[in-house]
Amino acid sequence: MKNMHFKRKLPVPQQIKERYPLTAELAAVKAARDRAIADIFSGKSDRMALIIGPCSADREDAVLEYCTRLASLQEEVADRLVLIPRVYTNKPRTTGAGYKGLLHQPDPAGGSDLLEGVIAIRRLHTNVLASTGLSTADEMLYPADYRYISDLLSYAAVGARSVENQEHRLTASGLGIPVGMKNPTSGDLSVMLNAIAAAQMGHTFIYRGWEVETAGNPLAHAILRGFVNRHGEALPNYHYEDLEHLYWSYERRGLRNMALIVDANHANSAKHPEHQRRICKEVLHSCRHAPHLRGMVRGFMVESYLEPGCQAIGGGTYGKSITDPCLGWADTERLVKEVAELI
Repeated sequence: MKNMHFKRKLPVPQQIKERYPLTAELAAVKAARDRAIADIFSGKSDRMALIIGPCSADREDAVLEYCTRLASLQEEVADRLVLIPRVYTNKPRTTGAGYKGLLHQPDPAGGSDLLEGVIAIRRLHTNVLASTGLSTADEMLYPADYRYISDLLSYAAVGARSVENQEHRLTASGLGIPVGMKNPTSGDLSVMLNAIAAAQMGHTFIYRGWEVETAGNPLAHAILRGFVNRHGEALPNYHYEDLEHLYWSYERRGLRNMALIVDANHANSAKHPEHQRRICKEVLHSCRHAPHLRGMVRGFMVESYLEPGCQAIGGGTYGKSITDPCLGWADTERLVKEVAELI
């Protein structure tokens, strides 16, 4: 094609998995985590899930240190919470400009190198599991790329800009892990609920050059992340009335395994990460006053890193976000312990 240059053919996921295999021991650890996390979303467990970590996983050493600290914290709250490290290696960009994540740029200050990126994301997710015993979460930004790390993830999210896309919905129907569907940036909950319905159904479609058939994913569920109105203002959708509205919308639809993750950042906090602690506590307060909401709310998504705030690429502060601002570690620890106490 005149406007598209085919640079090189990348290895297929099976080739990358054979080159960088998951050991049987780690596969067993991951399988146990999968069961524990699935039990939360199916309602078999009364624990909550906390998908927590940096806005973007930009460098392996800092992410591994963060996850190591998280693993120690997991031991303290194991009876109340399952912590799932948010290791996001793909970043959606509103205009297409800016850092697109580890997959695109293994060196954030360098250019795109998707071959090295595929290797880098597999190595990072593997090393987190091997070092901490915690299996991870990532955003399914590119459905075809999911297969490179499909044996490593215990949770996947479909973002606000992707949730209406047919390929994302159909691919989610074939994943054997919980998949969170975010409300779109417009806030239209019917789009999110349609995505959940589609993901819970079986489908036949073309995927990576194959005709595939899926059984449907009963653990597809909702993520409320706030929305942006027609004036470009960020508005929340985590208040009691929002939760009630979603509960009854779920009921009318008859969807399986009613479940909600509240994203405490993005438009819900207007990207002020320091509000995430308050938001989590408000949601849990609503749950205490309405037991049916506690049955729906299965956890939170939180953006945090070693250092608070954010910096430009090359800013030089170890463990500080180079995309959206995050909580620092001290507030992360407070948030996790507060949520565990209030459940």
